[in-house]
Amino acid sequence: MGKPPNYEAANKLFEHGRTKVWPEGSLEETVQNIVKSMHAELAYMTRLQDFKTIDPKKFVVYINGREGLSGEEALKLGSFNAMLKNTLPEEFHYFKAKEETFESTYNDFKTCFPRGFAWELLQLYSPPPLVAFKFRHWGFFEGPYKAHSPTREMVEFFGMGTVKVDSSWKVEEVHVFFDPAELFGSLLKGKKTASESKTDDSSASACPLFNQPK
Repeated sequence: MGKPPNYEAANKLFEHGRTKVWPEGSLEETVQNIVKSMHAELAYMTRLQDFKTIDPKKFVVYINGREGLSGEEALKLGSFNAMLKNTLPEEFHYFKAKEETFESTYNDFKTCFPRGFAWELLQLYSPPPLVAFKFRHWGFFEGPYKAHSPTREMVEFFGMGTVKVDSSWKVEEVHVFFDPAELFGSLLKGKKTASESKTDDSSASACPLFNQPK
Protein backbone atom coordinates (compact mmCIF):
# COMPACT_ATOMS: atom_id res chain seq x y z
CA MET A 1 0.00 0.00 0.00
CA GLY A 2 2.80 2.42 -0.81
CA LYS A 3 5.13 1.70 2.10
CA PRO A 4 6.36 -1.38 3.98
CA PRO A 5 3.74 -2.58 6.50
CA ASN A 6 4.40 -2.24 10.21
CA TYR A 7 3.46 -5.46 12.01
CA GLU A 8 4.33 -4.32 15.54
CA ALA A 9 0.74 -3.74 16.72
CA ALA A 10 -0.57 -6.86 14.96
CA ASN A 11 2.19 -9.02 16.42
CA LYS A 12 1.44 -7.70 19.89
CA LEU A 13 -2.27 -8.46 19.40
CA PHE A 14 -1.39 -12.00 18.33
CA GLU A 15 0.98 -12.65 21.23
CA HIS A 16 -1.43 -11.31 23.85
CA GLY A 17 -4.62 -12.77 22.41
CA ARG A 18 -3.78 -16.19 21.05
CA THR A 19 -5.21 -19.24 22.78
CA LYS A 20 -2.63 -21.74 21.50
CA VAL A 21 1.16 -21.67 21.83
CA TRP A 22 2.58 -24.33 19.56
CA PRO A 23 6.05 -25.81 20.19
CA GLU A 24 8.77 -24.17 18.13
CA GLY A 25 9.39 -26.09 14.93
CA SER A 26 6.21 -28.15 15.27
CA LEU A 27 3.99 -28.90 12.29
CA GLU A 28 1.29 -26.71 13.84
CA GLU A 29 3.62 -23.72 14.12
CA THR A 30 4.88 -24.25 10.56
CA VAL A 31 1.35 -24.30 9.09
CA GLN A 32 0.32 -21.30 11.20
CA ASN A 33 3.30 -19.26 10.01
CA ILE A 34 2.73 -20.15 6.35
CA VAL A 35 -0.94 -19.18 6.41
CA LYS A 36 -0.22 -15.92 8.25
CA SER A 37 2.55 -15.04 5.79
CA MET A 38 0.35 -15.87 2.80
CA HIS A 39 -2.43 -13.65 4.18
CA ALA A 40 0.05 -10.79 4.69
CA GLU A 41 1.38 -11.14 1.14
CA LEU A 42 -2.15 -11.02 -0.30
CA ALA A 43 -2.90 -7.94 1.80
CA TYR A 44 0.24 -5.93 1.04
CA MET A 45 2.05 -7.14 -2.06
CA THR A 46 1.19 -5.94 -5.56
CA ARG A 47 3.08 -8.45 -7.73
CA LEU A 48 2.45 -12.19 -7.61
CA GLN A 49 6.04 -12.97 -8.57
CA ASP A 50 7.19 -11.41 -5.28
CA PHE A 51 5.23 -13.89 -3.16
CA LYS A 52 7.35 -16.32 -1.18
CA THR A 53 4.58 -18.58 0.15
CA ILE A 54 2.83 -19.76 -3.03
CA ASP A 55 3.42 -21.39 -6.40
CA PRO A 56 2.14 -18.60 -8.69
CA LYS A 57 1.44 -20.97 -11.59
CA LYS A 58 -0.72 -23.37 -9.56
CA PHE A 59 -2.22 -21.22 -6.81
CA VAL A 60 -6.02 -21.27 -6.50
CA VAL A 61 -8.14 -20.19 -3.52
CA TYR A 62 -11.71 -21.32 -2.86
CA ILE A 63 -13.89 -19.50 -0.30
CA ASN A 64 -17.00 -21.22 1.09
CA GLY A 65 -17.27 -23.50 -1.93
CA ARG A 66 -17.43 -20.70 -4.50
CA GLU A 67 -15.61 -20.75 -7.82
CA GLY A 68 -11.85 -20.71 -7.37
CA LEU A 69 -9.73 -17.59 -7.76
CA SER A 70 -6.29 -17.64 -9.34
CA GLY A 71 -3.43 -15.85 -7.67
CA GLU A 72 -3.81 -12.83 -9.96
CA GLU A 73 -7.57 -12.67 -9.34
CA ALA A 74 -7.15 -12.90 -5.56
CA LEU A 75 -4.40 -10.27 -5.67
CA LYS A 76 -6.56 -7.90 -7.71
CA LEU A 77 -9.53 -8.29 -5.36
CA GLY A 78 -7.50 -8.21 -2.16
CA SER A 79 -7.70 -10.79 0.62
CA PHE A 80 -10.73 -9.26 2.36
CA ASN A 81 -12.77 -8.81 -0.83
CA ALA A 82 -11.95 -12.35 -1.93
CA MET A 83 -13.09 -13.77 1.40
CA LEU A 84 -16.22 -11.68 1.84
CA LYS A 85 -17.96 -12.03 -1.50
CA ASN A 86 -21.22 -13.94 -1.09
CA THR A 87 -23.98 -15.48 -3.18
CA LEU A 88 -27.00 -14.10 -1.32
CA PRO A 89 -29.54 -12.09 -3.35
CA GLU A 90 -28.36 -8.50 -3.87
CA GLU A 91 -30.88 -7.02 -1.41
CA PHE A 92 -29.37 -9.11 1.40
CA HIS A 93 -25.74 -8.15 0.80
CA TYR A 94 -24.30 -6.63 3.98
CA PHE A 95 -20.90 -6.48 2.24
CA LYS A 96 -21.19 -5.31 -1.36
CA ALA A 97 -18.01 -6.64 -2.94
CA LYS A 98 -18.90 -5.22 -6.36
CA GLU A 99 -18.87 -1.70 -4.90
CA GLU A 100 -15.57 -2.14 -3.06
CA THR A 101 -11.99 -1.93 -4.25
CA PHE A 102 -8.78 -3.34 -2.82
CA GLU A 103 -8.04 0.09 -1.33
CA SER A 104 -11.52 0.82 0.07
CA THR A 105 -11.80 -2.49 1.89
CA TYR A 106 -8.22 -2.31 3.14
CA ASN A 107 -8.85 1.19 4.54
CA ASP A 108 -12.18 0.19 6.12
CA PHE A 109 -10.68 -2.73 8.02
CA LYS A 110 -7.48 -0.89 8.91
CA THR A 111 -9.68 1.84 10.42
CA CYS A 112 -12.01 -0.39 12.40
CA PHE A 113 -9.20 -2.73 13.55
CA PRO A 114 -6.30 -0.31 14.19
CA ARG A 115 -4.35 -3.00 16.07
CA GLY A 116 -4.81 -5.49 13.26
CA PHE A 117 -6.89 -8.62 12.80
CA ALA A 118 -4.94 -11.61 14.10
CA TRP A 119 -5.09 -15.22 12.91
CA GLU A 120 -4.19 -18.39 14.79
CA LEU A 121 -4.33 -22.09 14.10
CA LEU A 122 -6.46 -23.88 16.68
CA GLN A 123 -6.14 -27.49 15.56
CA LEU A 124 -4.37 -29.44 12.84
CA TYR A 125 -6.14 -32.49 11.44
CA SER A 126 -3.78 -33.82 8.75
CA PRO A 127 -0.14 -33.59 7.64
CA PRO A 128 1.18 -32.33 4.28
CA PRO A 129 0.75 -32.35 1.38
CA LEU A 130 -2.91 -31.60 2.22
CA VAL A 131 -3.16 -30.01 5.66
CA ALA A 132 -6.58 -29.49 7.21
CA PHE A 133 -7.10 -27.20 10.18
CA LYS A 134 -9.42 -25.14 12.34
CA PHE A 135 -8.64 -21.42 12.80
CA ARG A 136 -9.62 -18.28 14.69
CA HIS A 137 -9.54 -14.65 13.47
CA TRP A 138 -9.89 -11.79 15.97
CA GLY A 139 -9.39 -8.09 16.59
CA PHE A 140 -10.82 -5.17 18.56
CA PHE A 141 -13.47 -2.94 16.98
CA GLU A 142 -11.86 0.37 18.00
CA GLY A 143 -12.48 2.56 14.95
CA PRO A 144 -15.59 3.23 12.84
CA TYR A 145 -16.69 0.74 10.21
CA LYS A 146 -18.35 2.80 7.48
CA ALA A 147 -21.31 4.48 9.29
CA HIS A 148 -21.07 2.25 12.38
CA SER A 149 -19.40 3.54 15.53
CA PRO A 150 -16.85 1.30 17.27
CA THR A 151 -18.06 -0.85 20.16
CA ARG A 152 -14.54 -1.39 21.59
CA GLU A 153 -15.43 -5.08 21.83
CA MET A 154 -13.42 -8.04 20.60
CA VAL A 155 -14.64 -9.33 17.25
CA GLU A 156 -13.80 -12.91 16.34
CA PHE A 157 -14.86 -15.68 14.02
CA PHE A 158 -13.88 -19.30 13.51
CA GLY A 159 -13.50 -21.45 10.44
CA MET A 160 -12.02 -24.49 8.77
CA GLY A 161 -9.53 -24.74 5.96
CA THR A 162 -7.26 -26.92 3.87
CA VAL A 163 -3.96 -25.99 2.26
CA LYS A 164 -2.25 -28.11 -0.38
CA VAL A 165 1.53 -27.64 -0.46
CA ASP A 166 4.38 -29.00 -2.56
CA SER A 167 7.58 -30.56 -1.24
CA SER A 168 9.03 -27.07 -0.64
CA TRP A 169 5.95 -25.94 1.32
CA LYS A 170 4.81 -23.66 -1.51
CA VAL A 171 1.03 -23.31 -1.38
CA GLU A 172 -0.81 -24.60 -4.46
CA GLU A 173 -4.44 -24.65 -3.34
CA VAL A 174 -6.47 -23.22 -0.46
CA HIS A 175 -10.03 -23.96 0.68
CA VAL A 176 -11.54 -21.81 3.44
CA PHE A 177 -14.94 -22.20 5.12
CA PHE A 178 -16.38 -19.70 7.59
CA ASP A 179 -19.54 -17.73 8.36
CA PRO A 180 -19.17 -14.01 7.44
CA ALA A 181 -22.15 -13.27 9.72
CA GLU A 182 -19.87 -13.86 12.71
CA LEU A 183 -17.77 -10.91 11.57
CA PHE A 184 -20.42 -8.53 10.29
CA GLY A 185 -22.85 -9.27 13.10
CA SER A 186 -20.32 -7.66 15.44
CA LEU A 187 -19.40 -4.76 13.14
CA LEU A 188 -23.01 -3.81 12.39
CA LYS A 189 -23.83 -3.67 16.12
CA GLY A 190 -22.06 -0.31 16.23
CA LYS A 191 -24.46 2.62 16.50
CA LYS A 192 -25.04 4.40 13.19
CA THR A 193 -24.72 8.09 12.57
CA ALA A 194 -28.11 9.82 12.52
CA SER A 195 -27.98 10.70 8.80
CA GLU A 196 -27.01 7.20 7.74
CA SER A 197 -29.72 5.61 9.91
CA LYS A 198 -32.42 7.62 8.14
CA THR A 199 -31.27 6.64 4.66
CA ASP A 200 -30.97 2.89 5.02
CA ASP A 201 -33.12 1.69 7.91
CA SER A 202 -35.51 0.04 5.45
CA SER A 203 -32.83 -1.99 3.67
CA ALA A 204 -31.15 -2.96 6.94
CA SER A 205 -34.40 -4.27 8.40
CA ALA A 206 -34.89 -6.43 5.31
CA CYS A 207 -31.69 -8.37 5.92
CA PRO A 208 -32.44 -11.77 7.50
CA LEU A 209 -28.98 -11.96 9.07
CA PHE A 210 -28.67 -8.55 10.67
CA ASN A 211 -32.14 -7.40 11.71
CA GLN A 212 -30.84 -6.34 15.13
CA PRO A 213 -33.13 -5.08 17.92
CA LYS A 214 -32.50 -1.44 18.86
